[in-house]
Amino acid sequence: MKPFFKSIFDYHHYFNQKLIELFLEHSGSISKRTIPLFSHCLNAHQIWNARILKTDSFGVHQLHALKNCKDIDKTNYVDTLKIIDTFDFEETIKYTNSKGDNFENTVKDILFHIANHFTHHKGQLISDLRQQEIEPPVTDYIFYKR
Repeated sequence: MKPFFKSIFDYHHYFNQKLIELFLEHSGSISKRTIPLFSHCLNAHQIWNARILKTDSFGVHQLHALKNCKDIDKTNYVDTLKIIDTFDFEETIKYTNSKGDNFENTVKDILFHIANHFTHHKGQLISDLRQQEIEPPVTDYIFYKR
């Protein structure tokens, strides 16, 4: 299962980097929600990593300068690979969400959530690019694996 999760996060990291390049290339014409939405994706990934690693986290809606997004994404990716390599997937993580409520989930479920969260918002970002008449990359997982 660990190789599968590594593959999923390789995929997300690869396309996050491609999308950031595209956002930078078209910074004057991307939607006003693109940077806040992409920042939210990076934040959520970092927050979940921090919950597992017990480190400080970003705010859910913290805004990032586009020029910093590649480094943030790379850090998230490296931290996730560390989690995959060192944690038991069935280990339960206790955490407090942004509203102050306490929960617990397994590492495996958290990793799956991070990947799903990216997939959901990536679709929104792709739609926004098309609405601005910017041709997005094909980000389907199966195309990536080909």
